[in-house]
Amino acid sequence: MPNPDWIPRHAAARVAAALADTRVVLVGGARQAGKSTLVRVVAADHDAVRRDLDREQERAAAIADPVGFVDFSELLVIDEIQRVPSLLLAIKASVDEDPRPGRYLLTGSSQLFGMLDAPDALPGRMETVELWPLAQGELDGEPDGFVDAIFELGPDLHHESSITRADYAARIVRGGLPEAITRENDRRRERFLDAYVQSLIDRDIRQLSEIQHKGALRQMVRLLAARSATLIVPGSLASELGITRPTISRYLQALEEIFLIKRVPGWSRDLGTRATSTPKLFFVDSGIAANEIAADARSLLRPDSPFGSLLESFVLSELSRQLTWSTRAVNLFHYRDHSKYEVDAVLESRSGQVVGIEVKAASTVRTDDFRGLRRLAERLGDDFVAGVVLYTGTATLPFGEKMRAIPVSALWQAGEAEA
Repeated sequence: MPNPDWIPRHAAARVAAALADTRVVLVGGARQAGKSTLVRVVAADHDAVRRDLDREQERAAAIADPVGFVDFSELLVIDEIQRVPSLLLAIKASVDEDPRPGRYLLTGSSQLFGMLDAPDALPGRMETVELWPLAQGELDGEPDGFVDAIFELGPDLHHESSITRADYAARIVRGGLPEAITRENDRRRERFLDAYVQSLIDRDIRQLSEIQHKGALRQMVRLLAARSATLIVPGSLASELGITRPTISRYLQALEEIFLIKRVPGWSRDLGTRATSTPKLFFVDSGIAANEIAADARSLLRPDSPFGSLLESFVLSELSRQLTWSTRAVNLFHYRDHSKYEVDAVLESRSGQVVGIEVKAASTVRTDDFRGLRRLAERLGDDFVAGVVLYTGTATLPFGEKMRAIPVSALWQAGEAEA
């Protein structure tokens, strides 16, 4: 097992580039995703001072004298900035007076713009770099280049894989939180993940939102894990949990702001058909989702297991990671219209080019698996780059013009040079 303290992160290059031309850089992401390690590595090339607002004494000093706390002529690194959001005003005043790039490097475990007491958060002065838990390519030393490769090569992308269904199941359960992957004993990992989620509810969500139904919120997280990679309708959750729809909506927003879940919006272009705008939900870390429904690697291989939904959630999270470092500006959506045509993931570039992706847990693929992808291809014409069914088999197979079945491992093993 690799030592997570020494795993190079794709985001490091982007953070370094942002410090070269931007006054304030924020590294945001889930707790224990590796933000502190990342900024320590990047800051090692600077004459920097680091302060941690999780430490009570430093937090007290920041509250008592925010202007003095941020008064530093070189790079100042501040961990967990959301703990004292009033510091943002002091930082804003400082960088307005001295607009040199690379003044502040911040980390945060909740999205600053969603915080109840966050002031105007440095518009035009700050670049945000999102850090996810470790990607499969970071863990394996692979290129993590599927998004760029599929837009560059389209259906000419060819990938062969030796990864088995059992290995995919193990990767899903392992997840990417550095602390979790060091626990090779399943029970030790379960206890860590249980405590991790409970800590988020007890501390981080309380900072973002008032909680009247703590027990219901904990139950809601488990229910969301069971419905991972599905469309989430607050009304159905409200009736099942016995709390109001506005409360459900507020809790969903809070869970997203602490980077526990991610919602993928419905995709639509004026294609002459009605498409749903209901978002699809997945967990930022597949290990958390699997743990919430008590799924282990062995049980996921049973015929009646939730392997399919967890694999789709796993793929969505890996794609989302890549979008933070891909050279192309690409957005992630899902597609479902009222004629029941569906596509699990829709990648759309800024120029309007589209790649459709379906996820299948099977090791074989059928023509019917391309039903939704062909619908998109017909309606998009030349803007449709490729339709891909990611599956647990080993070979790339053609299924018609621009349609390919490709092993899931292409997500992290493929790069633009692979053709």
